[in-house]
Amino acid sequence: MSNKVAIFSFFSGSGFLDLGFEKSGFSVELVNELSPSFLKAYAYSRKKMGMKIPRFGYQNFDINEYFHNHKKELEKNINNIHNENRLVGFIGGPPCPDFSVGGKNKGKDGENGRLSMSYVDLIIEMKPDFFLFENVKGLWRTARHRVFYEELKQKLHKAGYCTSERLTNSLEFGVPQDRDRIFLFGVRDRLLKNDQYANNQILNFPWMNNALYDLDTIKQIPWPTTDIFKPNTATECPLECILELTVNYWFDKNNVEQHPNCNAHFIPRNGLARMEIVKEGDVSRKSYKRLHRWRYAPTSAYGNNEVHLHPYKPRRLSASEALAIQSLPPEFELPSDMSLSDMFKTIGNGVPYLLSRGIAETIRAYLEAIIYNHSDIK
Repeated sequence: MSNKVAIFSFFSGSGFLDLGFEKSGFSVELVNELSPSFLKAYAYSRKKMGMKIPRFGYQNFDINEYFHNHKKELEKNINNIHNENRLVGFIGGPPCPDFSVGGKNKGKDGENGRLSMSYVDLIIEMKPDFFLFENVKGLWRTARHRVFYEELKQKLHKAGYCTSERLTNSLEFGVPQDRDRIFLFGVRDRLLKNDQYANNQILNFPWMNNALYDLDTIKQIPWPTTDIFKPNTATECPLECILELTVNYWFDKNNVEQHPNCNAHFIPRNGLARMEIVKEGDVSRKSYKRLHRWRYAPTSAYGNNEVHLHPYKPRRLSASEALAIQSLPPEFELPSDMSLSDMFKTIGNGVPYLLSRGIAETIRAYLEAIIYNHSDIK
């Protein structure tokens, strides 16, 4: 595409999803995030990596403000992009505790659950050329939440969008983390004049075009289970394992012990003795899960008293290690004055970078095919 497609990002956190799109040839032009701390981290990390400031800025207010005080401003920004003969895409993952089995589980009536409807309503109101909606698997797999999810999808269909969805695991894209997420991708039907792209409002979207691994194959590998915790020891990766999907590979790849966030970890006041009896690789409990160096990690969820321990050090994970497990590039860093709670919350909330990049690259190729076949898109 000669003109970069514009991305308007909502519920942006510290920008993991956005970074995947930026590195795939998109241009993030607007960023909206309610948490001032997360938004500051977003701007800080981009400055550190030498990336441009979004054209329409960093916007720190509730998404529902776009229906009232900021409606005309958003419409103007979208029109400006369209007048440059560029496509506009909305991306975002509304906060998900209300659909998470391990979270509040209040569903569509919870405060965060209602934000999913707000995001869909904003898409319908502003009519971007395409969108990406990301959320926890509970929204898609839990029966009572699935009803709400289907309502959202039907609203989008009635508004003129064709969609495709997939429950995707980050392991498939090379992330050392067993993390399921539902992705819903939609394109305005006016861009889809050829039946090869959609059928009855369902897109023919190749979700796995940029995947690196087959999930069933990964799960059939005899990964190490548990070993006695021996601090500061060195071991070899078993030959049958995929090295690139192991925690230790990513610790080395990102040089986590020299990373600016290497000393950002909680220091327990009374839990050290408890830590030392947990075996390497024992992730069976709700809290105090010790990762195995030669296995992928469980989902990086650092809230609700869930504690992840270093494989071979008597401490909790550092922020630099958690960022590595989220497959962030080593040059990504969080501001040193960010609170530890906010650091781990924004890391745990974020879409793994390699997963984001893989899906973004697939979307880019899909849009290029549409543009190539239709010169009258505008």
